[in-house]
Amino acid sequence: MRAAIIVFPGSNCDHDAYYVIRKVLNKDVDFIWHKEGSLTNYDFILVPGGFSYGDYLRAGAIARFSPIMEEVIRCANKGISVMGICNGFQILIESGLLPGALINNKNVKFLSQNITLKVPSTNSIFTQDFKKGQNLDMPIAHRQGNFFASEDVVKKLQDDDQIAFIYDENPNGSMGDIAGIFNENRNVLGMMPHPERAAESILGSSDGLAIFESVIENM
Repeated sequence: MRAAIIVFPGSNCDHDAYYVIRKVLNKDVDFIWHKEGSLTNYDFILVPGGFSYGDYLRAGAIARFSPIMEEVIRCANKGISVMGICNGFQILIESGLLPGALINNKNVKFLSQNITLKVPSTNSIFTQDFKKGQNLDMPIAHRQGNFFASEDVVKKLQDDDQIAFIYDENPNGSMGDIAGIFNENRNVLGMMPHPERAAESILGSSDGLAIFESVIENM
């Protein structure tokens, strides 16, 4: 497996993700600058967290127009696994790869805290190593993490088994307690919590590592 981590001006979780893939899991991984135009020979693409372009205009809205995103979209449509974490989730939504929107938290405050997730779906490369209803502990760090969509879109996500993770106790007001979703083909995952910050026990939890392991083992 060879992974690509997309780097935008303002990305700040790219090195965390690199460390997990290269140092913890011992897999090949490259940083790809947002002005590049090719993602040839990569099996897994990760769009990391941070504050791309300083979150000016709207989180993820400017990064969506970076040259590399057309290639990310092309790869996703070919079935290559794509994962967006926090700001990466925002970018994937802005790019049209995932439905809905991510708006200000219900109290319009930046939240940085540990939370518990539940796994409602194991029907994806990202979650098939889990058990339905399994709890995962990891941190969140966002201001615009409140998932919003029409009731019809939320119902479709629920009916089509496209909800990847839900909050045990909703911290930000997300509809349906949604913390992460898949696209229809389940090869694209967007999630607000940070699994790369919960990949070793010294960090307080290693639950996030299993998401990366699931991708690698089932590729």
